[in-house]
Amino acid sequence: MQVRNWRSWPRAVATSWRASLHFRTVTISVVLSGMAILVVGVYMSVSIGNDLFQSRLNQVLLDSNRATNAAQGILDASDAVDRVQVRALLGSARTSITAASSSRLIAVLRVPGQDASTVAPQDSSTFGEETGVVSNDLRRAVQASSDEQFWQSVTLTDDLGTEIPGVVVGSQLTVPVAGRYELYIGYSLQDSESTLLFVQQTLGVAGLALVLLIGGVSWVIVRFVVTPIRVAAETSEKLARGDLEVRIPEKGQDVIATLARSFNGMADSLQSQIQKLADLSEVQQRFVSDVSHELRTPLTTIRLAGDVLYDQRASFPPATGRTAELLHTQVERFEVLLSDLLEISRYDAGSVELESEPTNLVHLAEDAIDGLRSLAESKGSDLRLVAPGGYLNADVDPRRIRRILHNLVGNAIEHGDGKPVVISVDSNSDSVAIAVRDYGMGMSQSEVTHVFDRFWRADPSRKRTIGGTGLGLSIAREDATVHNGWLQVWASPGHGACFRLTLPRLSGGVLTSSPIPLPPADATSELGDLGPNHGIPEGTHA
Repeated sequence: MQVRNWRSWPRAVATSWRASLHFRTVTISVVLSGMAILVVGVYMSVSIGNDLFQSRLNQVLLDSNRATNAAQGILDASDAVDRVQVRALLGSARTSITAASSSRLIAVLRVPGQDASTVAPQDSSTFGEETGVVSNDLRRAVQASSDEQFWQSVTLTDDLGTEIPGVVVGSQLTVPVAGRYELYIGYSLQDSESTLLFVQQTLGVAGLALVLLIGGVSWVIVRFVVTPIRVAAETSEKLARGDLEVRIPEKGQDVIATLARSFNGMADSLQSQIQKLADLSEVQQRFVSDVSHELRTPLTTIRLAGDVLYDQRASFPPATGRTAELLHTQVERFEVLLSDLLEISRYDAGSVELESEPTNLVHLAEDAIDGLRSLAESKGSDLRLVAPGGYLNADVDPRRIRRILHNLVGNAIEHGDGKPVVISVDSNSDSVAIAVRDYGMGMSQSEVTHVFDRFWRADPSRKRTIGGTGLGLSIAREDATVHNGWLQVWASPGHGACFRLTLPRLSGGVLTSSPIPLPPADATSELGDLGPNHGIPEGTHA
């Protein structure tokens, strides 16, 4: 469980980074502050370390010079002439060096290259096994100059065998009778190293505490800033979902309070405008509905009177008979327009309810073809039904789907220029689709964008034979939408058009694809070499 939780940390941190402004701001503040403190701490540590080393080195050089001068004074005041006296003299000089330098690490080595002397004592050293810390470079520098001091940083070993930093200072001594000797004094820097380590630890603890303090302060400050922003975001989301009564609490007189007052003022104005628009829309919908209902009574009377005149038109003079025919035609068109307006008003008011039942769409397509057979014959169009896999039921409102098909097939006949009209039905596991394909005049892309607009016609001067009102495709799209379906169109000038209706097989289903392609499969060949029936699918002739 712990391992799984540990492995989930990176993902949780990444999620918090993307989702939380609070977390992101505090993290950036802590990281940048930590980097700044780290740079300052490293600089201070290096500076303090260099200062400690330089101070200790100056002290060491001063002690070494004092010890060397004291020893040389003893040697210069001596009148020793034999080996024993010289050895005793060097012993006294070493004792003086130890007392003056406070160091137990002393080496006295005879400078090579001098004449052999019977009175010159042997080399002596208290460095023990650490004699090797005196490098050849240091020895050559000391041998070359009798008046200068030379030093070198080395690593020494204490009584416990622990390696510690140190410095070896070299200079020359002149021993009576015996000649020149190299003097090396070793000094430990352990105290300086301990001081530096203490300073570094103090800086580290102080830096960590400062980072935590900055993180805490940032968290508190950002919380004061982010909390009102979060409240504003949540309020705007509720407002976007339609809760027009929600507001941001107004506290104080600062910029956040000004933001809250401005937001609330905007919300009040938005609510007022939406309410006005809703009231206006309701009035318009009620007006359309009331007018449509009120017109039905006089229209019914006019229709009855017109039917009487239409039935007796043969007995009228030619001009009067033609007038009776026009009156009959326009009254029928007026009835269709009223029905369409009532239907549109129901959709605008959101009062449409489906009466779904399992329905075979192929049967609906056959009904639409049968109903428009005479119109197709008068236009010279051949209606073809292609249903390779469409004989499956779908939960739809058959009245509304029948209305869509009647409109699409009628439009295809009207604009098909006497060429075949193909009605295709197909299905898959989730959806059923119907496509109505004509090979007539087609439409441009600018016309396609307006084809579902209310009262829009591609060619207003073109004569219609089925008395359309300009609302048919608008109502068809609303009928498709209320089924959670798609009504889509493809068209090309001179190569016809294809309207595709896709519906979910189950009520409330969600569409992801359509079993019928759009553009249609024959669109490529259509745009190439198109003969009278080139690329037109064969099917059942109606």
